[in-house]
Amino acid sequence: MPRRGKKYLEKAKLVEHGKRYLPEDAVSLVKKTSITKFDGSVDLSIKLGIDPKRSDQQVRGTVNLPGGSGKKTKVVVIAKGEKIKEAEAAGADFAGAEDIIEKINKGWTDFDVAIATPDIMGAVGRLGKMLGQKGLMPNPKTGTVTFDVGKAVKEFKAGKVEYKTDKTGVVHVPIGRISFGDDKLVSNLRAVLEAVNKAKPSSVKGVFLKSIALSATMGPAVYVDASKMLA
Repeated sequence: MPRRGKKYLEKAKLVEHGKRYLPEDAVSLVKKTSITKFDGSVDLSIKLGIDPKRSDQQVRGTVNLPGGSGKKTKVVVIAKGEKIKEAEAAGADFAGAEDIIEKINKGWTDFDVAIATPDIMGAVGRLGKMLGQKGLMPNPKTGTVTFDVGKAVKEFKAGKVEYKTDKTGVVHVPIGRISFGDDKLVSNLRAVLEAVNKAKPSSVKGVFLKSIALSATMGPAVYVDASKMLA
């Protein structure tokens, strides 16, 4: 178990052990328990009642954060012809075809989201091992394989984020920054919870959202009672 610093332990005293806080109270408390001098992120962790070893119970998708993410998202678009111009006009940080593929193949991954058009996915497939390991491989389920590259770029730039289960069945999603107003964070929390809840696989029985926790960067977890929010 990692050793905790003095600041962390002091902030952890503000959190009542075993309590599930109302969303508004949880957001307020998370901001009070932040221990970083910089504007840290507010992270959401959801423990799902799934068997992470079963492929039919994997949960993955995207959600638009109504309050924005507070993060400058670097977007690369891999496409051909006019779609490159469309991507650039929409605000893509990088756009191209074989030149981008070659650059990535040599180890470049200085971006947060990769979008590709369906007609170039055959070539993008060569990057599967590299991009897959970093969670950057374009995927139709996340809206990153599309001909509507302009719309996709704008959505990710505006605060669209991806969520997916890890190998332990937990979804981790940043929902904003400590500097955000409470209302923004609560609306972002609601958006993610509703999206994940709707993505429940049909083969999952029993409680789906087993536990929900918020935490500031390097801060203690604050557990959330979101039952009314999802009612």
